[in-house]
Amino acid sequence: MKPSAAAARSRVAAVRARFGARRTVGLVCAALALLVGLTGALGWLAYRKLDANIRTDDATAAALAEYGAERPVRRPGRAQNILLLGSDRRREQDSQRSDTVMLLHLAADRKRAEVLSVPRDLRVDVPSCPRADGSHSRAQNAQFNWAFQFGGAACTIRTLEKLTGIRVDHHMIVDFAGFKTIVNAVGGVEVDLKKPERDPDIGLDLPAGRHVLKDEDALGYVRARKYVGDGSDLHRIGRQQDFVNRLVAKIRANGTLTNPARLLPVLDAATSALTADAGLDSLTELYEVADSLRDLPPGALTFTTLPHHQASDHWYRLDLEQPEARRVFEAVRKDQPVVAALEAARAEPDEEPDEPEYEPVHDEYE
Repeated sequence: MKPSAAAARSRVAAVRARFGARRTVGLVCAALALLVGLTGALGWLAYRKLDANIRTDDATAAALAEYGAERPVRRPGRAQNILLLGSDRRREQDSQRSDTVMLLHLAADRKRAEVLSVPRDLRVDVPSCPRADGSHSRAQNAQFNWAFQFGGAACTIRTLEKLTGIRVDHHMIVDFAGFKTIVNAVGGVEVDLKKPERDPDIGLDLPAGRHVLKDEDALGYVRARKYVGDGSDLHRIGRQQDFVNRLVAKIRANGTLTNPARLLPVLDAATSALTADAGLDSLTELYEVADSLRDLPPGALTFTTLPHHQASDHWYRLDLEQPEARRVFEAVRKDQPVVAALEAARAEPDEEPDEPEYEPVHDEYE
């Protein structure tokens, strides 16, 4: 919820007092600190402008309220689960996907945090979801990223909650088109291609060698999958992580952080790309998350991709690896360390259930 002017001014003062006091931990913390923690240096007017850029996702709240009885119970205490969604609008299909999905778990004692990445090609049971035109999709087994296609963030949240039993407390959507604007604001990001890359589906056509990527080339580079590397989503995740690391490194190295004239366009692009629920739709509320991450001791922020293996009947679809996945879900629900749960599952595996039999998945939404 958007803060009052007095509350926001107070938070700006707190940010100024603490700016630079603690080292950013991990990629998520770096992004949030860039978005929020540096805003105080730009003053109240800039704060108000950037705060107004963030859109509130009332539609998702309304859709989730309709299915409130089927959702996991919200657990007492300070532990929080925040879903981060990267939205990719496909102009050629007039549709949206969310090929980048991460669940950030903040422990109740704020002494650790875990980020769980959900592969887009993971096969899951997607519930029937209301569409924008008033119709409903059918309940079906499908790739995880189709949930966003069927019913937006609400359908993705319901799908994840059904899969994991974990209650999603807040969510934030980052528009990939806004990501392109951020890259342009810093003058592009350099990559070195060992061989040419071409993906006719998204218009990517780059010769081998060094490139400073901007505009559609930057967006195409992070979206490319089928015709680069091994064609897998996991390979694309690695490319995206490398590209974002390069982006953050450039922002740190070129004086952007200490130059308001350079910093404001970056923050303006970043906040304009954000849509969040009413509990995360302001810089003040985002600062609370960033502050929790910045206070973590070294090594207390961990990144884990949901345990999975290649589907036996389809080369680019994935199924959950058991019992590891069940142990991960249980750990998050109980606010226990995920890494320890994974180690225990691998050391003392329980009896794995038979592979489920999936109905054929049509390729129209790939």
